[in-house]
Amino acid sequence: MMVRFSRVLERGSVFAAFLRQKDWSSKFTTVKYSSTKAEPRLHRMEYQDAVCTLNTLQTNACALEQVRRERGHPQLQLQAMRGFLERAGLVVEELDHLNIIHVTGTKGKGSTCAFTEHILRSYGFRTGFYSSPHLVQVRERIRINGKPIGKELFTKYFWQVYGRLYETKVDTHGGSMPAYFRFLTILAFHVFLQEKVDLAVIEVGIGGAYDCTNIIRRPWVCGIASLGIDHTSILGDTIEKIAWQKGGIFKPGVPAFTVKQPDGPMMVLKERAKEIGCPLWVCPELEEYPADSEPLRLGLAGHHQRSNASLALQLSHSWLQRRCLPDQSIPSPADESKGVSPAAGFQPSPIMAKGLEDTEWPGRTQTLKHGPVTYFLDGAHTTRSMLACVSWFSEVASQHERTTGSVSALVLWSECYCSTPQGRETLQPCLSYWCHAILTLLCSAPTSQRPLHHVTQTNKTSMSPWKTCSPVAWTTRGAGACSTARKRSPAPSCSSPATLSPWWQPSAAAKP
Repeated sequence: MMVRFSRVLERGSVFAAFLRQKDWSSKFTTVKYSSTKAEPRLHRMEYQDAVCTLNTLQTNACALEQVRRERGHPQLQLQAMRGFLERAGLVVEELDHLNIIHVTGTKGKGSTCAFTEHILRSYGFRTGFYSSPHLVQVRERIRINGKPIGKELFTKYFWQVYGRLYETKVDTHGGSMPAYFRFLTILAFHVFLQEKVDLAVIEVGIGGAYDCTNIIRRPWVCGIASLGIDHTSILGDTIEKIAWQKGGIFKPGVPAFTVKQPDGPMMVLKERAKEIGCPLWVCPELEEYPADSEPLRLGLAGHHQRSNASLALQLSHSWLQRRCLPDQSIPSPADESKGVSPAAGFQPSPIMAKGLEDTEWPGRTQTLKHGPVTYFLDGAHTTRSMLACVSWFSEVASQHERTTGSVSALVLWSECYCSTPQGRETLQPCLSYWCHAILTLLCSAPTSQRPLHHVTQTNKTSMSPWKTCSPVAWTTRGAGACSTARKRSPAPSCSSPATLSPWWQPSAAAKP
């Protein structure tokens, strides 16, 4: 890794020197960029070089100073985003051509986007899909027709955007480059414009009102998935404050749909919709959609996915109406005084039904079989999502146990949630299955690239109450890095806590 990073630094200085050459610089500053123009590729710049260069945008001093400067003035974030977009050769008006579906929420927004994208792709449209975070490779965040863009395509577009931003940083924005997520958002817009997608499904990063994806002026339709408490230092410490932020993606005259919310945040969403001039509808339960013979089946497991599927049906239906009936005016909610109406539970077409059934979204209530071992994976990390995860796992584990006689493996992606008293109480229903579990803790450590063999004493101590658990794997998560689990066998007995300790120690093979 150090060899690779040194190589990037070496090439970076060559890259910088190359950009500073007069002949290149003059071309760079006199040509008006557009999304159809591409700069010459620099020789020997490979995919891994692009990824390592991208990762430097996570911790550079300019990015940290930028965050500190904007924290007290969140509206500056969109102003800065507009400036970065223009420096990258794009203008906000171009994004109108992407026919965007914009989705936010505390939980379920990624699954909603996945359902929506698959439905519209099933109709034959060329889709773009921007989501976060990624599980293995950063290319997963930018998808064309449901597939992460290839390494060659990522490399090509990365250096186009990075080159433009690097060359123009000298006299603007205090010499800054956009931070990691901003850069990827700009890159996604550039890719979708270059690849001429029919539509782009855009998942909000954090919040909505001041999220960098909210640079979008004219989406075709907006959606809000389930709201809850998360990112309180940024969005506010009450669900009503968080709802205000989420409602910031509403646009005048653009239809918006929300799943059913608690009374407090629903009132805030209503007020935001009325203030902005946005028609807002509440999605019906999935059972309220008429079906010819059998109920709708979903490709994503868990009862909580049903509200996400309903939202996806409304979003795709609204998008299709505008696409196929462009002259049809947008109806206003039936009750103007309330500013919101219940959305109709229409009969989904066979294509919609098939799209819901075939949707795949890795790491979300996913059952993965590998030889004789079955893994149950989910990315839950808030109290509400952990409860949904427990409900899903209890159901599928019971079914699996009836079929096979045991539960082979469980992987929890919980950012050390299970090390807290509240987390242990929430996960109590799963304990009976954990004697044969693989427990993978993905800690929210800073991206100082904590190695696989580094397990802190705090983590060891906090896990001591789990006397019934036999963890046989440990991994940490670094931003942009692949999370891995290493299996050791045979597993120890669960009879006493003394058998737990050796399994926290690193193996020789685990050390870099």
